[in-house]
Amino acid sequence: MIHLCATPIGNLEDITLRVLRTLREADIVAAEDTRQAGKLLAHFGIKAALVSFHQHNEAERIAEILQWSREGKTVAVVSDAGMPGISDPGQRLVRQAADEDAALTVLPGANAAITGLVLSGLPTEQFFYGGFLPRKTSERQKALEAVRSLEATLVFYEAPHRLLQCMEDLHHVLGDRQAAICRELTKWHEESRRGKLSSLHRYFTENKPRGELVVLVQGRVQGKPAHEGEKDVRRAVLDEMEAGASKKEAVKSIARRLGKTRNEVYQEVLDLPTHL
Repeated sequence: MIHLCATPIGNLEDITLRVLRTLREADIVAAEDTRQAGKLLAHFGIKAALVSFHQHNEAERIAEILQWSREGKTVAVVSDAGMPGISDPGQRLVRQAADEDAALTVLPGANAAITGLVLSGLPTEQFFYGGFLPRKTSERQKALEAVRSLEATLVFYEAPHRLLQCMEDLHHVLGDRQAAICRELTKWHEESRRGKLSSLHRYFTENKPRGELVVLVQGRVQGKPAHEGEKDVRRAVLDEMEAGASKKEAVKSIARRLGKTRNEVYQEVLDLPTHL
């Protein structure tokens, strides 16, 4: 049997009894980082045969894990923290195991996305998990455009050095929505900040973000536009121009954002100068 084991995302007390038993009984523990896993095992007094299982050796290691399973060995798979397969190695293993009808199960436990979602105070009936957004601004904005109309709460992971840029793009594409930033979940310095994207951006401009972050943004409210600029195309174009864009750039941006043609937007701002 192959066991995908959730491990703590900070507080070691969040490991489950079932995961501990499985790690003790496993013939092999496949870990995203053997050094990190070694610390976890040592803390609980567990000795195990450790092998690496990360994005650079995933293909060859999956073949070995499946072979070990066929030989009747118990394999436990762990990531650095949280649930394997969620922004960590594991998903390809599950898919291939299913294709080969290999025995595989998942042992639930800590997960930053779900913990942050519940802690955010935003609606939890529906949510969209987007993992890590692209690093490049243009690609990040394109990814956000694709989810702009979703009514589900949006959940992302982000690195602290990219948080401010990410929030600027969230504001630019989605408008000034309600949001929450959850930092260092389950750890000593856990912090959750809630408010409009603009106010959160001001806070983290003055207070440099540190640690692992979950970014949560309210989805589109039913019956309301996906972006506040949709209420007034002219105002949206002016906002872009006041931020430094030319009229041509602003028209192009707003047309893409609102799903209109450039000509439709241009007709509403004929009297505006080329630059402000």
